[in-house]
Amino acid sequence: MSDAGPGDVFDLKKLRQLVVLMNDHELSEIDLRQGAMRIRLRRQFELPGAPVEVRHAGLRGGATTGGETRGAASAPPPPPSDQHLVVIKSPMVGTFYAAPSPDAPPFVKVGDRIGRETTVCIIEAMKVFNEIPAETAGQIAAVLVESGAPVEFGQALFKVDPRQ
Repeated sequence: MSDAGPGDVFDLKKLRQLVVLMNDHELSEIDLRQGAMRIRLRRQFELPGAPVEVRHAGLRGGATTGGETRGAASAPPPPPSDQHLVVIKSPMVGTFYAAPSPDAPPFVKVGDRIGRETTVCIIEAMKVFNEIPAETAGQIAAVLVESGAPVEFGQALFKVDPRQ
């Protein structure tokens, strides 16, 4: 592997700029590749100013944590009662379905305890039904979308209390 050159996206100064861009534009993830090198920046929490996870992978596919960076929050902090809640967002544009079929009970409802692999909903995109996992553990605090409603990429679907 060669050392970082002037156009290298893995330069620390450029990484910091990417973190600032993520915060400014409220992006939840950036995934870049340059040759056999890969870098993924991902928010661990969806609260303003939350830590950003930095992973750097080389040719052998091993990932090492590069550390956590905090950026300046451009939005005011959420109300104190919601600060601890984690938001599950839509990973795609499509139609939100709370249940596997119209006559079935919803996958989750307020008060349900969930694990990281728990299916919380289905999003239909281009006639493909995609099961959406929670990717967090805790208790459902709020369901923010009605079944059958269209959703956008990054739209908040659920609020989860990870302390429960």
